[in-house]
Amino acid sequence: MAAVYKTLSNPSEKPATLNGTTVKKNRQRVLILSSRGVTYRQRHLLNDLHVLLPHSRKDVKLDTKTKLYQLNELADMYNCNNIVFFEARKGKDLYIWMSKAPNGPTLKFHCQNLHTTSELHFPGNCLRGSRPILSFDATFDSAPHLTLIKELLTHIFGVPKGARKSKPFLDHVMGFAIADGKIWVRCFEIRETAVSKSEARSNSNSNDNGAQEATVVMAGDNKGEKTKISLVEIGPRFVLTPIMVQESSFGGPIIYENKEYVSPNQIRSDLRLAKAGRYARRSEGGTERTVKKGGLGLTSAVREKTRNEMDDAEIFR
Repeated sequence: MAAVYKTLSNPSEKPATLNGTTVKKNRQRVLILSSRGVTYRQRHLLNDLHVLLPHSRKDVKLDTKTKLYQLNELADMYNCNNIVFFEARKGKDLYIWMSKAPNGPTLKFHCQNLHTTSELHFPGNCLRGSRPILSFDATFDSAPHLTLIKELLTHIFGVPKGARKSKPFLDHVMGFAIADGKIWVRCFEIRETAVSKSEARSNSNSNDNGAQEATVVMAGDNKGEKTKISLVEIGPRFVLTPIMVQESSFGGPIIYENKEYVSPNQIRSDLRLAKAGRYARRSEGGTERTVKKGGLGLTSAVREKTRNEMDDAEIFR
């Protein structure tokens, strides 16, 4: 009722303008949910992302893993235009789907090396519901598919200004870096600490020698006191390996496929074959040694065990 009253009470509200041009309001909402069979760490990672994204809505687990097009109907029902879906396989592997509903595109990632906020025990902290600063590696502009991934990550992790449950503060940074063909995701707190006079003198001396220090002048402070800005990691942290990009939302042709990606099933299969190969080589080596000793006459004949007449097996036979 409050939203209806606000709409009816301000019928002449004009859109925001900047330099005579109308500014389009950023209306992004994210639907976060998982499939059946997720582990506790994967569930905690989903909860951490839901806390970091105040414009997100968490839904119950999805029963199917094949009919993913049903997620578009759920997003339309909850008035969301972004979808983050956690797909668990065999209780070990985690695949993260990110889609722009209802027209696409869709990104599929393999999530590895995930660590939740509760298990990392980092000293960093941020205000619940605050907006993040998104930091992307320059490598994202080197290829078309990386540019597309950067744009979709911006829509999902970028909290709109004035979003519901969000607070007008910018106190943490989400970093996305590319290394070894993978996307490394980290979250840091922006911490400001006052610099004492002795530290200021030492910093000025070091700056004279060519070193640089992260100090700024506090806004609105007439005394000109300096504060040191540092980044303290909060968590969670995880690594995303791009697998493919689909043209539409959970369907359509594949417009990009990572040829260097190897599925974890294939890796486990190769490890099992390597262990089986070691056993086969040991067996072949034992057979070759037996044949070689037999050809040299080094093998001894098998002697029959002499039985004692007083043994229980002979008496009670």
